[in-house]
Amino acid sequence: MPASDIGIDLGTRNCLVATSGKGIVLAEPSVVVYDKNTQRIRAIGEEAKQMTGHLNSNMEIIWPIRQGVIVDYVVLEKMLKYFIGKAMGPRAFRKPRITICVPGGITEIEKKAVEEATYQSGARRVYLAKAPLAAAIGVGLDLLKPFGNMIVDIGAGTTDVAVLSMGGVVVQNSVKVGGDNFNHAIMTYIRNRHSLFIGEDAAENIKKKIGCASESSENRTIEIKGRNVVTGLPKVTVLSSEEIRIALKDVTNQSMEAIQGVLEKTPPELASDIMDRGIVLTGGGALLRGIDDLVEEKTGVRAVTAEDARTAAVMGTCKYADVMAKIE
Repeated sequence: MPASDIGIDLGTRNCLVATSGKGIVLAEPSVVVYDKNTQRIRAIGEEAKQMTGHLNSNMEIIWPIRQGVIVDYVVLEKMLKYFIGKAMGPRAFRKPRITICVPGGITEIEKKAVEEATYQSGARRVYLAKAPLAAAIGVGLDLLKPFGNMIVDIGAGTTDVAVLSMGGVVVQNSVKVGGDNFNHAIMTYIRNRHSLFIGEDAAENIKKKIGCASESSENRTIEIKGRNVVTGLPKVTVLSSEEIRIALKDVTNQSMEAIQGVLEKTPPELASDIMDRGIVLTGGGALLRGIDDLVEEKTGVRAVTAEDARTAAVMGTCKYADVMAKIE
């Protein structure tokens, strides 16, 4: 079986892998269970996530990437090797070209670490694609023409904002704010306002069901269960979308400031293009209801959430090498 190009969106919470022939072939959590007794990895990805909450004292959960930053290079390499092997399958006999999607603010040291880990995982050639550039390719923006495009990629750990033109990044900013911060803000608000402890999975569910970023969003409610902070006993309460909007306000404002900062540094000609073409939102965080309205309220520029926002970066990463070859 000939090698396909492989694109990997190695996110803080999830890893998506796509191939040039099949599209997305793997989507698993970026997590590992480590056995301290044997000093070996016990499980990776979905299997490791399912073990969460059922571990003994000799095991620990490791997320090798936090807020877009690699915190455990050894575990990252083993996780990458596992995901790449699973994506390629047992019949592949030729090493693939692999492109990794990385945050816009990645350092040179981190770049070298990712490249080395990917080569060790079986790559013939390694490319690194900055998240906003990969996402732009994934949503089908024409990067070959001489006009400006603005893209905002909101992942679990980072928000990458960039103005692109002629296949390159003109202005960019990357802030360590994303979907995980949304969850933590919801957990903190519910603890402080309703004296209720909830887990991160529950916060994620609340965000998906009734979360919103703009006052113009429809108000919804949800009943939630948790543990009373004071008594320690089970407690039930009802939350509204407006409460979640308030809970997320500080976090969403940080993303808006990053977007405004990039717009302020954008050359006038490209800014004019962006006014005409709008701002494209991608990433899982872009699925928060009303965030496109909030961007428009804060910037005065029309914002559109991409149809396949969650998978845009990985699909663009898979095509990155061929697209950049045309530009160069």
